[in-house]
Amino acid sequence: MEGYGVDEAVIALKLKDASNWWHDINESTLWQDRIFHILAALYGLVAAVALVQLIRIQLRVPEYGWTTQKVFHFLNFLVNGVRGFVFVFRRDVQNLHPEIVQHILLDMPSLAFFTTYALLVLFWAEIYYQPILKQARAVSTDGLRPSFFTINAVVYTIQLTYLANFLQIMNVYLGEGCQILTVIDTLL
Repeated sequence: MEGYGVDEAVIALKLKDASNWWHDINESTLWQDRIFHILAALYGLVAAVALVQLIRIQLRVPEYGWTTQKVFHFLNFLVNGVRGFVFVFRRDVQNLHPEIVQHILLDMPSLAFFTTYALLVLFWAEIYYQPILKQARAVSTDGLRPSFFTINAVVYTIQLTYLANFLQIMNVYLGEGCQILTVIDTLL
């Protein structure tokens, strides 16, 4: 078995240095700001498209009120708008204290995202079972909407329970002197 020569060692060292590009980008605040602003712009674009769709549908058929499709577009606007806002003000969000406020601000869009796509599943389930109802009348869609609301209520209740438990733990560690925790605790 033959050992490596000096030329191979130099090539390997250069390749090792070439793989550090990610560390250079990861430690650069300029690159981080650019990436997060691009993400904010993309989320803002999706939010704008959802808002345009909502307005277009409302102008086309205002007599139907809040349909599943309109609520879907509104929730998409809300979720993507908040996420874009969080990416624009990322440094300010990271500096929020207590840390639970950061988690609330970052988790709420995820919960709304869950609701948005659970609503999409409801929408397609209603569309799928509509022709079956007209033909066979064997499948009932009466339980779809209550199931949607029940599933969402369970998910939001679990999240609020975690939040309440965390606030109680924070009160033990920080004491009663923390004003924001006292205000949030009285609301719960």
